[in-house]
Amino acid sequence: MAVFGKAQYIKRVEDNRLLTGTGGFTDNLTPPNQAHVVLVRSPHAHARIVKIDTAAAQKAPGVVAVFTWADMEKEGCGFFALPAMFPNADGKRPEMTPRRPMAHEVVRYVGEAVAAVVAETREQAADAVELVEVEYEQLPSVTEIDDALKPDAAQVWQGAPGNRVGFNRFGDRAKADAAFAAAAHVVSIDIVHQRLIVNAMEPRAIMAEWDGDRMLVHIGSQNPSVTRDTLADVILKMPKDKVRVLVRDIGGGFGMRTNVQPDESVAVWVAKVLKRPVKWRAERSEEFAAATAGRDQFHKMSLALDKDGKILALRMKAFANVGAYPSGAGIAIPLFVGPKVATGTYDVPLIDLEITCVLTNTATVGAYRGAGRPECLLDLERLMDSASRQIGMDPAELRRRNFVTPAQMPYTTAMGEKYDTGDFNLFLTKTLEASDWNGFPARKAEAEKRGKLYGRGLASYVEWTSAMVMNEMAHYEVKADGKVTIWMGTQGMGQGLQTSFTQLASELLGLDPSDIEIAMGDSDRVGGVGSMGSRSAYIGGSAVLTGSEKLVAKGKDLAADALEASAADIAYATGRFTIAGTDRSIGLGELASKQPDKRIYIENVNTVEGIAWPNGAHVGEVEIDPDTGWVELKRYTTVDDVGRPLHRPIVFGQIHGGCAQGIGQALLEENVYDRETGQLITGSFMDYAMPRADTFPTFNNALDDSVPAKTNPIGAKGVGESGAVGSTPTVMNAIMDALWPLGVRNVQMPATPHRVWQAIRHAKR
Repeated sequence: MAVFGKAQYIKRVEDNRLLTGTGGFTDNLTPPNQAHVVLVRSPHAHARIVKIDTAAAQKAPGVVAVFTWADMEKEGCGFFALPAMFPNADGKRPEMTPRRPMAHEVVRYVGEAVAAVVAETREQAADAVELVEVEYEQLPSVTEIDDALKPDAAQVWQGAPGNRVGFNRFGDRAKADAAFAAAAHVVSIDIVHQRLIVNAMEPRAIMAEWDGDRMLVHIGSQNPSVTRDTLADVILKMPKDKVRVLVRDIGGGFGMRTNVQPDESVAVWVAKVLKRPVKWRAERSEEFAAATAGRDQFHKMSLALDKDGKILALRMKAFANVGAYPSGAGIAIPLFVGPKVATGTYDVPLIDLEITCVLTNTATVGAYRGAGRPECLLDLERLMDSASRQIGMDPAELRRRNFVTPAQMPYTTAMGEKYDTGDFNLFLTKTLEASDWNGFPARKAEAEKRGKLYGRGLASYVEWTSAMVMNEMAHYEVKADGKVTIWMGTQGMGQGLQTSFTQLASELLGLDPSDIEIAMGDSDRVGGVGSMGSRSAYIGGSAVLTGSEKLVAKGKDLAADALEASAADIAYATGRFTIAGTDRSIGLGELASKQPDKRIYIENVNTVEGIAWPNGAHVGEVEIDPDTGWVELKRYTTVDDVGRPLHRPIVFGQIHGGCAQGIGQALLEENVYDRETGQLITGSFMDYAMPRADTFPTFNNALDDSVPAKTNPIGAKGVGESGAVGSTPTVMNAIMDALWPLGVRNVQMPATPHRVWQAIRHAKR
């Protein structure tokens, strides 16, 4: 297996355009004759639409048109139909709610689009929105899981009785019950994984241009080809080759941008109808109310152990709020993806897991960084800490007793997932050393002298990757000037893919990084699943590796003809093909210039052998003011196994960002609806707390690349979501460690000062 990343790391190639304000964001596009769309949104969580009067709005200054779903339907627009992927617990498949770009007859959450105003300027459209009169008949609503499951609950959709829209079960209940009955120790915990707002730096935006034959769509998408297919099949009812999706820079994806969302698609339909460029860009308040959210699950967890602390069985009963209109990701993540890592880094022999998806009158829940894995691993790591306290064993020692060992690799989990490699104890040991684990008592004593509570948290994690698509493209084009363009199916969205792949290709081809261009984001040129599920580095990077090898191999054949030699005698290095043992050579660019079309071009789609499993361990320490409940994160250490990193600074940036999001969930972030009315309470940054730079200490991060993945030729494992998986349980375990001596046995997220203060006041002393 080749070794990469040993050269001097190049500077981020994306930074110049981003720092100088020349990046290509969708909202910066202003073609001539562009119109603007602003959406009228529902103020009610659940209501029947009695009448929509657009007459006044249509007469407003600058207004071009006002559309409702009736207009879109009349013109043949389709809707987002999601087949029932899983049956309910009774074996019957629910009828899934069809989701239209704008509401039809009934609105089902606050913020659902009802009408679209099109005007010459955005300001004119926003003014005219106020003139659209919608008459509603309010209906009962449900916003929380337990309310939605009550026998007399309001029904979000008549085709889903009891508001249940999917059920899945894993394991052997009878054997798990027997293990729990025989256990020396049983620990249980209920955990609320609160709803989170994605809050990408760049709000969603889309601009569509109709040229009379094709639709050109500019959008920030993590998957241009899937976005094209959705728009062609659902909205435009056109052949896919008549739709082109272009993606330039994206200010953050985090899973929210894996596909086009219904309200975004309105602008594309309007562009087709009006035959002119049309743009829609969300206000931040719309992102809070209408963009897909993350998490929102409730888990009841139990762990059975023998007298020596060996795990016997794991039990989980979980409910996932998927919103009013389920998305494919919103259903698959709790029912299928999250459970893949339910056993974590431990040798868990038996499981009994069941998960139910529930409809509520809230915005759709979809993919959000980590997508199911943070929920299940938080559960497990909270249980492990609770078990260590009940048994009276050091939390690190309890984990060591239960780790899957390198000798067991490849290891098949109770979920049926196959770990190809992993040395979980190695990374735990390195993290403990780096965190000064043994120095904790002194730091705790010092804090207590100042009247503070002090706690330490530990988490071991393993991360599932790939998005279940094991192939990716990297097409190579060499032009006469020697420049190499690599067309990638993966998509940059701020995570530094252009830099990482430039670094890799530069090392593989021996070329200066300035001679390599990584091109992404054009559905006419790229395919594949795009960037999600921490798949870009190891699946996309593997395509760069095999593509480089194919380019060199083809170049040798072409050079052999040009130099009148045998291909077997041609050697390649640093952009030149040379006849071995001679000084006769030809450069890559010169060779390209001799070809009929003045270029060398290869198409390359590479398939990796299977899933990669990033893993590692995190340790954090918190200080709590018992008088206010304020939690301050004092120290944070990670040692992560990302396999072989392509570009270490990029990897550390991804770990930092993931940790920031996971810590934000633990301490600050929560999307809240009013239980009675379904109104969004946290509708802006005035109400929704985001982490800031001063939320975090200086991260102490390290990598160990001694355990490369065996499922791909570069040995990489992925890193995009690892920080978000490992950080939340680490911080929550640290908080519980600080509060445990007071009698506090559980604190739900986010551990806000008020919530922590209440827990301290109500603790049993």
